[in-house]
Amino acid sequence: MEFSLPLTKGKLLKRYKRFLADVELENGELVTAHCPNTGSMTGCAEAGWEVWLSPSTNPKRKLAYTWELVITDKQDWIGINTHRANALVLEAVESGVVAELQGYEAIKAEVKYGAENSRIDFLLTDPDKGKCFVEVKSVTLLDGNSGFFPDAKTTRGLKHLRELQQVVADGNRGVLLFCVQHTGIETVQVAEHIDPDYAKELKVAMENGVEVLCYGSAINSEKIYINQALIFNDDH
Repeated sequence: MEFSLPLTKGKLLKRYKRFLADVELENGELVTAHCPNTGSMTGCAEAGWEVWLSPSTNPKRKLAYTWELVITDKQDWIGINTHRANALVLEAVESGVVAELQGYEAIKAEVKYGAENSRIDFLLTDPDKGKCFVEVKSVTLLDGNSGFFPDAKTTRGLKHLRELQQVVADGNRGVLLFCVQHTGIETVQVAEHIDPDYAKELKVAMENGVEVLCYGSAINSEKIYINQALIFNDDH
């Protein structure tokens, strides 16, 4: 996925009120950018780090920039815009990168399903293969060389695990796909220390047939794309 417009380089001053980030651009201008990430962003938002912003083409928009990328002090690239995870996964599925999700005739996004009024990120269908429900989660929390999900307690994530278990019980495939937008992450595991309830439910979901996939990304200031499968470490 290439960015539609060239990104603007700057230095992060601070992230606050979840959706705002103050940035000093290379020319010295101070701007407030929209932060499209509602998570804790632990290890992703240190003052002084290099950031890249996408400019808005909407003159009526209050904030002229959206925060897209950050480079850590270890020179790891992080895609902090969680809204791009689904587009990355769709591109990877359609281009054949995600081997486990090949061979389906059609793919639809944001399809209503389940008893708890959910929307599945992707529904893959095929006359022979049947239905495959895919829930995408963005991973950016790094500890050592492992990525952890979630980075905060998630009742919404618990609901999705319950819904995926039900679609498997109904005879379909249920897939949880961790989209890793951090070049320093080599493996993924559940963050039991952050959300033990999610860790417990994920273990039950896997025992009940829910599949877990992890895919890493290549990231630079011009594009992001999923480029490799990663190991999911469920020894927690």
